[in-house]
Amino acid sequence: METLEELKQRIDSTKDLQSVVRTMKALAAVRIRQYERAVESLAHYNRIVEMALRAVLRDRPWMTVGARSGAENQLGAVIFGSDQGMCGQINDQVVAHALEEMGRFSHVAPQDRRIMVMGERARARLEEAGQRVDAGLSVPGSVSGITPLVQDILMTIETWHQERGLDQVFLYYSKHLTGGSYQPETLRLLPVDKTWLANIRKEKWPNRCLPMFTMAWDPLFSALIRQYLFVSLFRAFAESLASENASRLASMQGAERNVREQMEVLNMQYHQQRQMSITEELLDIVSGFEALEAEK
Repeated sequence: METLEELKQRIDSTKDLQSVVRTMKALAAVRIRQYERAVESLAHYNRIVEMALRAVLRDRPWMTVGARSGAENQLGAVIFGSDQGMCGQINDQVVAHALEEMGRFSHVAPQDRRIMVMGERARARLEEAGQRVDAGLSVPGSVSGITPLVQDILMTIETWHQERGLDQVFLYYSKHLTGGSYQPETLRLLPVDKTWLANIRKEKWPNRCLPMFTMAWDPLFSALIRQYLFVSLFRAFAESLASENASRLASMQGAERNVREQMEVLNMQYHQQRQMSITEELLDIVSGFEALEAEK
């Protein structure tokens, strides 16, 4: 049986752990809101890009966009995981989702997939599943760290195209829903969706002031498509990071419940042990008094 001193030390350690869990829980909640705001701001920026594309496509209603000629038996994928722990099953889920989705392309062998992964934990799970990883990047710790990584991803995708003629690229990430919930998501990054462009072209301009531009059409259209790619990658990053912190928040809530239950058990044991010690001391006093009375 533990002594009072040992129980007191365990209670103090549990209190310290409870403080750490509460801090991590609060930090996860704050970060979720930061990434949610980034996604909200990005929605406005994406709307501006779509309006610019609508203005550009209005002058060429016959124009269609197709993928550049490339090898059809190759596939590119960008998978968004995490570097840090205590975030539940998010890495397992997004990796399993990515492998399942890539498996639908039966004409593309696993060795013909070009994989870029965000986060060492997701990378380890891919390699355990037997999937080769071509490139990996660390997960940013804040919203400001996303933009440089997006540029790195775009450069890697361009290298894939130039060296291997690869034109099919998909994003696999976790989409944040509400609170501590999320779900795996797939987005085709390249080739650009023709239906999406056709729907943009069909939309009416919101007012009578029709836009004009003086820049050459081809470089302007290419610049807008690059902005679309940037927005798509940035959104996937922000959603993934929000989901990671949502999963961590759920884990910390569970840990907080466990710590609270453990604290109740320890306090009960401490009070019982203390009561037993007091009872034993009283019995010793009574026994000593009775022994003295007997001697008299």
